[in-house]
Formats: sequence, C-alpha cells, structure tokens
Amino acid sequence: MIRLLESARLAQLAARAADERKASDTVVLDLRERSPLADFFVVTSGTSTPHLRAIAEHVERALDAAGARPPRREGGDGARWILLDYGEVVVHIFHHAEREFYSLESLWDGSPPRTAP
Repeated sequence: MIRLLESARLAQLAARAADERKASDTVVLDLRERSPLADFFVVTSGTSTPHLRAIAEHVERALDAAGARPPRREGGDGARWILLDYGEVVVHIFHHAEREFYSLESLWDGSPPRTAP
C-alpha cells in the first residue's frame, strides 16, 4: 500500500539517501513560502555519471521503501544532471561542474539552505 509522506520528511529521506552514496554538498531548500512548484528542492552533487546514477537509484529505492510514489525522472545514462520529481519534493543530482554552472541555489536566493542531516 502506498502511503503519502509529508514533504519535509520526504526531502530529509532523499537527502540522507544521497549522502549514503557519498553525494557531496547536499542541501535542502525550503520553497514552501516562495514557489508553487514544489515544497522542497534537494540539491546534491556527484563526481561522475556512474556516481550520479548510483545516487539517483539509491534515492529512488529509499523513497520507494518509505512509501513514496514513483518519481518522474529526467536524465538517463550519461546525464550530468538527474532530476527526480516527487511532486512536492524535487531532487536535483548534479555533476559538480553543472551544479556550479547552473547555480540552482542562487535562483532561490532568500530560501534558507539547510545542510542535510
């Protein structure tokens, strides 16, 4: 049976799962007061395309085990930016260079970034 998770808990689980696969610089951006797109963005980085894929797969498995609905996914083999869209929570998994280039966090200036637990 699929359970709906509170968005803050879902974001924390995603961040923790990413860090379990040695993702770096993981932050959770709280967008609840700033955007109708999502409640939270989880932004994290990896070192190579296989590393990004491993992070994404681990996040998907962890959230599936917790009862989250399957995400819409963008970015496949060879992608340097993988996006997992859980509705209220969107997980962005970047290669370091792409994360710096797109500077997603700076687009949400004023959103309080938090380091993942």
